[in-house]
Amino acid sequence: MSRPSQARLDLAALRHNVALAAELAPNAKVMAVVKANAYGHGAVTMARELEPRVDAMAVACLEEALELRESGIHAPILLLEGVFEPAELEVAARENLWVTVDNAVQLDWLERARLAKPLQCWLKIDTGMHRLGVEPARAQAYFERIAGCSNSVGKPVVSTHFSSADETERDTTQRQLALFEQVTAPLAALRSAANSPGLLAWPASHYDWVRPGYMLWGNSPFGSALQANAARLRPVMTLCSAVISVREVATGDSVGYGESWTASRPSRIATVTVGYGDGYPRTAGNGTPVLVNGRRAPLAGRVSMDMITVDVTDLEAVKVGDPVVLWGEGLPVADVAEPAGTIGYELLTRMPQRCPRVVVSA
Repeated sequence: MSRPSQARLDLAALRHNVALAAELAPNAKVMAVVKANAYGHGAVTMARELEPRVDAMAVACLEEALELRESGIHAPILLLEGVFEPAELEVAARENLWVTVDNAVQLDWLERARLAKPLQCWLKIDTGMHRLGVEPARAQAYFERIAGCSNSVGKPVVSTHFSSADETERDTTQRQLALFEQVTAPLAALRSAANSPGLLAWPASHYDWVRPGYMLWGNSPFGSALQANAARLRPVMTLCSAVISVREVATGDSVGYGESWTASRPSRIATVTVGYGDGYPRTAGNGTPVLVNGRRAPLAGRVSMDMITVDVTDLEAVKVGDPVVLWGEGLPVADVAEPAGTIGYELLTRMPQRCPRVVVSA
């Protein structure tokens, strides 16, 4: 018998989610974002499933792209942050990688490089995120230099990134789109703006390429807020475990390190073999929901490295071996992330190797 904690990966759910992305943007090409080990799901496993279903993939850096190439992935791969030194351009050309240009240094490297073959380039424009991207006033000059560069296959795809597309009540995304339209109108180029929340909630952002990431794994970028398209997603990862102990706790007795939870009534406490060593957040406080036998029960006591304790007093008889879901099928990761003071993105991408990934649906 092995320790029951594992991250179960449902590839049928992944196929469903990427099909939804294509359905929502039928006139756009789909670029699957598989950076950060496919948001903790396993980049190679996910990329192999996605390759026949998308037009390209995207990662943060060269190392992530090379892992995919070495695993037999042949689809175009975009380096979202571009290259970090000139020599990476030579590797990108050799491995058929696409590169982002978002500053003067990267453009200079591109123009000076001696490459075996030209690269497909993406020009990133800063429309309000103020993290990466060229200033709107300089976008046309950059575009023309890249288009005229012998190391570029021609006109670059022009892209931008939203700062607040997951907050649909704000007008930030509308302002970013208006600026993007204004800047790109004279360029006659292919365009890309939609990340996951853009694809789900902002149809005007779909343009020629959409870049779903978080939504591919079946999680809503809108947190616990209701959004019609996001409600159609199916979680790919279910973090699960099992009950390993059940005990009665008297009124006034405390549970776990630091006595952070004290019984206000005679209580029944189930111990589950999962903890922050398995990726479950230590910051999850009392009351954070846990599924035991498919029913919600509140976390009771501090999260340990290898175990948590759950108040199952209000559930029907709970016994050793009963199944537990920490997030995933039946329990959105946002419902755990929010009381833990974080977001689902962080919980997924910080999943440690200790927690085995097990494909349960092909």
